[in-house]
Amino acid sequence: LVLGIIERPGERGGHSLYCSLVYIDQDGTIRKVHRKLQPTYEERLVWSPGDGHGLRTFPVENFTLGALNCWENWMPQARHALYGCGAEVHVAIWPGDVRLTQDITRFVAREGRIFVLSAGATLRRQDIDERLPVLAELPELTASAFFQDGGSCVAGPDGQWRVEPSSGVRGLVIAD
Repeated sequence: LVLGIIERPGERGGHSLYCSLVYIDQDGTIRKVHRKLQPTYEERLVWSPGDGHGLRTFPVENFTLGALNCWENWMPQARHALYGCGAEVHVAIWPGDVRLTQDITRFVAREGRIFVLSAGATLRRQDIDERLPVLAELPELTASAFFQDGGSCVAGPDGQWRVEPSSGVRGLVIAD
C-alpha cells in the first residue's frame, strides 16, 4: 500500500507538518515514510521540506516499487534516484487532476522504462465539511462537479496507456 498522509512526526519535535508517502507491506508493517522533498507553491505555507532519506525502493513480489508525491514526479533527480535503486513500478500520487497526470505519467514510463501508476484524488463540494471556515470563499463549481477531478491512470514501459486518465471517476483502477 502506498498512502499519502499529513504527518507530524514526534521524532522531529512534533511541530512541523510533512506531506508524506507511507509504504505499508502486506503484513501491515510501515516499511518507509518519504517526506515530500520540496513543498510546491502555497504548500510552503503549511508543509515543511523533507529530505532524501525516503528516496528508496522496495521489492514487492516479482517487482521493485518506488513512489513520489505530487510535483516530485516532475523532479528529474528524484526520479533518477529511484531508477538507480532499481524501480520497475512507480507510483505517483497527486491531489487529483487529469492535467497533472496525463503527460508526466507517460513521460516517466518511457524515460525509466517502467510501469507508472498515477493515483489522483477526487474532491467534490459535498465532500467538504460545512464547518470549514473558508468554505464560502471557495469558487463555485460550474463546468465540472469536481474541484479535483482525479486523473488516475496507468502507463507501460513503452509509454502507452494501460488505463487512460479518468476525469470525475471515483473507484478502483485495475490493470494487468
